[in-house]
Amino acid sequence: MRPDTYSRWVDPAPLEVERPRLPWWTLLPRKLLLAASPIILVAVVTTVVAFVARRVWRYPLFLIGTAILAGVGVGCSWWACARLASGLAALGGLWAWQHPDSFTRTVTRQVRSEWRRAVVYAWPWRRVMLFTELTKHTGHVQRRVHYPTLRRVRADGWRDRVSVKLLHGQCVATYAAHAQELANSFGARSCRVRVDRPRRIWLDLIHTDPLNQPVRVPTLADPGAGVDLARVLIGRTEIGRPWVLRLLGRHILVAGVSDAGKSSVMWAVLRALAPWIRCGLVQVFGIDPKGGMELGRAPGLFQKLVCSNGTEAVELLEHVATLTRQRAEALRRQGTRKWTPASGQPFVLLIVDELADVIAYQPDTGLRKRANAALQSILSQGRAPGVCVIGQIQDPRKQIIDCRHLFPIKIAMRLDEPEQVDMVLGDGVRGRGAAAHEISEDTPGVAWAKLDGHRDPDRARAFHTTDADLDELSAYVAAGHHDAPRPLTGKEAA
Repeated sequence: MRPDTYSRWVDPAPLEVERPRLPWWTLLPRKLLLAASPIILVAVVTTVVAFVARRVWRYPLFLIGTAILAGVGVGCSWWACARLASGLAALGGLWAWQHPDSFTRTVTRQVRSEWRRAVVYAWPWRRVMLFTELTKHTGHVQRRVHYPTLRRVRADGWRDRVSVKLLHGQCVATYAAHAQELANSFGARSCRVRVDRPRRIWLDLIHTDPLNQPVRVPTLADPGAGVDLARVLIGRTEIGRPWVLRLLGRHILVAGVSDAGKSSVMWAVLRALAPWIRCGLVQVFGIDPKGGMELGRAPGLFQKLVCSNGTEAVELLEHVATLTRQRAEALRRQGTRKWTPASGQPFVLLIVDELADVIAYQPDTGLRKRANAALQSILSQGRAPGVCVIGQIQDPRKQIIDCRHLFPIKIAMRLDEPEQVDMVLGDGVRGRGAAAHEISEDTPGVAWAKLDGHRDPDRARAFHTTDADLDELSAYVAAGHHDAPRPLTGKEAA
């Protein structure tokens, strides 16, 4: 054995655990502690009261209900406690029977939220934060571990919304990088991260899909009914709210693979606009390069429909571009900055199915350049004069469509690759939960929608339009053609 071996220091207790850390004020002299005892007592009482208040705030029904029942049991008798509990249960059952929505909103969600907070999240919270490396450490000899704060839990049935207060040095991207680990740790299918306010985020832990069933189309509005072009109803969001699109002053790009349900958005828009299409307040132009396999299903809705990607399609694009410029000039002469229904001109909607066939896959170079020039002119100038474009495309790459930035509203349906989600919705949106590449093939019409200026996307499903619904829509519009006003041409609009 080497001589220097005996000079090495050997820890006498290598398996000793970390000693408990006492508050600093316990090390003060005894006389000073005695003098400061009132202040220490107030601080201890305040800490206990704050602890109890936080628990009551987090579990109000459990703690307050238990306290009341226990008080009745001690003050009166336990039989009185049992009778009170039975009476409350009977009143709750009557409430749930007569007003199920308010009972679910007031009682069921609250009880579910308190239960899941205590059992699913609060119990393993520190262990999960430690294992997913979402903690921070301070100190060198005795390292202190800091954990993110679990603030509140809201259980909606299909998802749990968990509010978290971030540690210093953390951001949303920190949690987005560990989203799948958090979902697995808490037994969820997926996890999305949303910003609440500075240093606060929401973790949406998804358990089931509320959009797994088709959404039926609404009943057609009565002839002559008004249409709000700023809120066109086309489906339902996953949180149960109406999915509305703004057509006025917007263009819409719908991207998705074949059979993803892109046409469901288009047909839902046309159904919502049916009263104004019927009376001529909305003019619809359509281009269907697939020979009319989609738009040709209801040709009576269109002012003009082209079922190819050749010369006629390019001429229609140039006609709408010319109409856009003429209407802008007419509005300028009237002293109006934006189109309104009172301008005397119909709202123009241009629908292009399989947009890439017209602007990218066209073999004739001259026609392709003309189509791109006309489309970009409409997109850049058409919003104020009351012209809206709905373009549908399968391949969202930049070399296919280099004017994606001119579509303020972007809708991503089922896509093949994760990178395509960023191409359609923008960089970073996929990290906030917009997993359009994970949409099931069994849910056509489900999409992620992103509006320029809004940070977080919305997940929704468009109305499921059947052949019978299209026949009904065509008959509805055709019935009003006899009293519809004469459509305005480009020269008349000017």
